[in-house]
Amino acid sequence: MSKPATILIIEDDPAIGELIAFYAEKIGYQVHIALNGKAGLDQFYEHLPDLVILDILLPEMDGWDVCREIRRFGKTPIIMLTGKGESREKLKGFDLGTDDYLAKPFDPNELMARIKALLRRANPLFDDAAIVTLPLLTIDLQHYTVTCNTQEMVFPPKEMELLYFLASHANHVFTRQQVLDQLWGFDFTGDPRTVDVHIKRIREKIGDSSPNWRIKTIRGVGYKFEVERT
Repeated sequence: MSKPATILIIEDDPAIGELIAFYAEKIGYQVHIALNGKAGLDQFYEHLPDLVILDILLPEMDGWDVCREIRRFGKTPIIMLTGKGESREKLKGFDLGTDDYLAKPFDPNELMARIKALLRRANPLFDDAAIVTLPLLTIDLQHYTVTCNTQEMVFPPKEMELLYFLASHANHVFTRQQVLDQLWGFDFTGDPRTVDVHIKRIREKIGDSSPNWRIKTIRGVGYKFEVERT
């Protein structure tokens, strides 16, 4: 992939946050750290991370409330951390939509293994066998091919990743900056309108819409891949 996975660590103990960041950065992940729940939620909406590591006992807003808010946005994988090993804590976390649960103290290598597994399972951009299938449209990220109306096409990498990103987050609206951060990286310094250029090229190849899906421009905001709900 052209960009590494982005991990958001929401943990009020700086030592634990820095330890996780150290191991995650060694693997090649981009890492952001927040020291309280409110700041963590702000960073979540700013960076749209690929995975969240979330402590339960946080100042300003606890991990339960942060988890609820993230789940209102979508299915970003969440690993919850806590000092409590009680089963009721795990059950509450899973009921709220937590994907995994790890009690402190933990082995950082085990945490990294769980992160890798969740990214492969839950985030299509990090799944080597990822395919999105829609009526008259198949997007195969592994082979960087698109089949539209039975015609197979080969896309340049960025167009392919952009189409796949939007289609795999169907009906979610993304600003140009969010798309740039996800696919071009946070250090991209070019023109944000490069997203528009890539969208134009994608539309020229697969058409602007079908009866079941379309790439929709949200005027003044950005884009979404709109799929008819059945």
